[in-house]
Amino acid sequence: MTDANIRIPAEARDRLAEVAAAEGLSLRAYLARLADSLLTPAERAERAERTRRMLQAWNGYDPSPEEEAQLDAELDRRLAEAAR
Repeated sequence: MTDANIRIPAEARDRLAEVAAAEGLSLRAYLARLADSLLTPAERAERAERTRRMLQAWNGYDPSPEEEAQLDAELDRRLAEAAR
């Protein structure tokens, strides 16, 4: 694997390096681990669809787009409330 240079503000680099060091990792290893732990939008959509199909097969749960929107709004509300 080849290395890449990424230009970010020095403050961000220093903060990431501090977080990495606190976990006993180099900045390079920390960023590689971070990249491996994140999903792309396509991966998230595929996982959500797979989960929806599994729930439907398991217990018949198959919310309509309107129900999904209501559930998303409720989750957003609860997360905002918890962040206060």
